[in-house]
Amino acid sequence: MDVDDISIGDLWDRVTGTQPDPPLWLVALVGLVALGAVVHGPTWRIARNTVTIAHEGGHALIALLTGRKLDGIKLHSDTSGVTVSRGKPHGPGMIFTAMAGYLTPPLLGLFFALLLAGGRITLMLWFSLALLAAMLIMIRNAYGALSVIVTGAIIFGVSWLGSADVQAGFAYLAACFLLLAATRPVIELQRMRARRMAPSSDADQLAHLTGVPGLAWVSLFGATALLALVIGVALLIPDGVSASDLSSTPTP
Repeated sequence: MDVDDISIGDLWDRVTGTQPDPPLWLVALVGLVALGAVVHGPTWRIARNTVTIAHEGGHALIALLTGRKLDGIKLHSDTSGVTVSRGKPHGPGMIFTAMAGYLTPPLLGLFFALLLAGGRITLMLWFSLALLAAMLIMIRNAYGALSVIVTGAIIFGVSWLGSADVQAGFAYLAACFLLLAATRPVIELQRMRARRMAPSSDADQLAHLTGVPGLAWVSLFGATALLALVIGVALLIPDGVSASDLSSTPTP
């Protein structure tokens, strides 16, 4: 489509319209790629930036929704991040803000899976762009801004220039990665807590705020990630494919 000929209505229809489900082989392929990105150490150290963006974005969003003043977000090259907000140092607003970080990646992955299950592939990609644009406003360091801009540029390029299969593959890859990747930071968190290397972790802050042990919060984060993974995978299997279809063999 010629860019000069695209009207607002055309753009709206393109973003909100539905697209056909990708073939099962493509869904399986991107699922394996996403799994490899999570379990392969060198790849994970790069891909984890995506999880950090979602993690810190979750803190920021809930801080705003609960009436706290958001001072800014910083993303670091070691894949860590920090979100600074002002308000009462205790109470529901602080508790929900602290909870949001580890809960956001699996829940965002699940939301993406819901959109993809409804055929909203382009909408899922552009919704991601809107989230990144909103987050970019609050980024307060150069590396963080670069991370968000590069991620957004890749998504925009795929959504605007990619073929239907490329868009579908990329969208399903993003959803699969968030669903699969959400558990690894929780495991890493508990390992660091066991070695007393994370005294100010989200789980320990929540323990201080609520009196509920930090391990209970880690368990909540892990259970949410696993539940989202199970539901998300079920949603991402293309319509018309069942367990019997996968196990059956053609008869002559």
